Amino acid sequence: MSNAAINEMLSYALDVGASDLHLSVGSVPMVRIHGDMKKLQLPILELDRMLAIKNEILNENQKKLFDERLEIDFSTALEGKGRFRVNFFNQINGISAVFRAIPSEIKSCEELGIPPIMNQLALKEKGLVLLTGPTGSGKSTTLAAMIDHINDSRPKHIITIEDPVEYFHSSKTSMINQRELGQSTHSFANAIRSALREDPDVILVGEMRDLETIQLALTAAETGHLVLSTLHTSSAVKTIDRIIDVFPAGQKEHIRSMLSESLLAVIAQKLIQNKNKDGRVAACEIMIANSAVRNLVREDKIYQIPSLIQGGSQDGMQTLDQDLQRLLHQGLIERNEAVKIAENPEVFEKGVF
Repeated sequence: MSNAAINEMLSYALDVGASDLHLSVGSVPMVRIHGDMKKLQLPILELDRMLAIKNEILNENQKKLFDERLEIDFSTALEGKGRFRVNFFNQINGISAVFRAIPSEIKSCEELGIPPIMNQLALKEKGLVLLTGPTGSGKSTTLAAMIDHINDSRPKHIITIEDPVEYFHSSKTSMINQRELGQSTHSFANAIRSALREDPDVILVGEMRDLETIQLALTAAETGHLVLSTLHTSSAVKTIDRIIDVFPAGQKEHIRSMLSESLLAVIAQKLIQNKNKDGRVAACEIMIANSAVRNLVREDKIYQIPSLIQGGSQDGMQTLDQDLQRLLHQGLIERNEAVKIAENPEVFEKGVF
């Protein structure tokens, strides 16, 4: 398969508004459009064709890393069209790759339809803000909007640590330095440790993957920096549990104390097909770490947090189901789509909302 052929598939994916192009040895190429996978009118990919694509897309250093690790994440550009986050990986039939389209324009929180409290959180002086949700739930897009809001309105030093860099930011009111794993740093932990000596105001950590990264992010938030990061968890409670569970038993009490002091908010985001079926909208659970939430974290009573979220609208909190109710009332989604992701689907099935 020629370079022209892969470029044509990438170009087609952008033209039809696909979020992802999937290539896999032994399968027909597919694209994901508004959450649904669709086959392209192309033959099954054979190993020699996939190897040719790999050799066209990866540079020599990336090929070496792929051979060592059996998988690799990076970003690439289709000249004149757009950029993609790329993941190549091995599977039992050979090689697969996923190309995720990265919008060239950074949209504001208002344009994305996410709650205005996100802009307020972006302007906090210190603390930890976590965006959570499954892969493809818009976490990176929301974080980019928050970083852009800071960049527009505050004279700050922003350091981003990403794997890979997805959205490119130009310094406006702020100064922005973007670092990419494998290109400008070896690990999230190394980069955070280094960032603490680089006079930052805001640190974006692409993902809190391991104990060391989590501990350093908490330390950064506790010592006067605003830290934005992500986790692949589905709710505020699961996010807090995940962070604490990473640590050995002897450290858990200390970590609960650190988290209770530094945590500002957890936003668990999901994407849902809109009513016109021509795009998706974000639905969010929002937990703001007010004094009551901080006490529950410190006292290891995480299970009581959902009731605080449900009754915490005065602080900007909302459950996922409350946000789905809002989207229904505004005519932005269909009831059957709400049922698919609701915490209490039976409530939507019965038409209570």
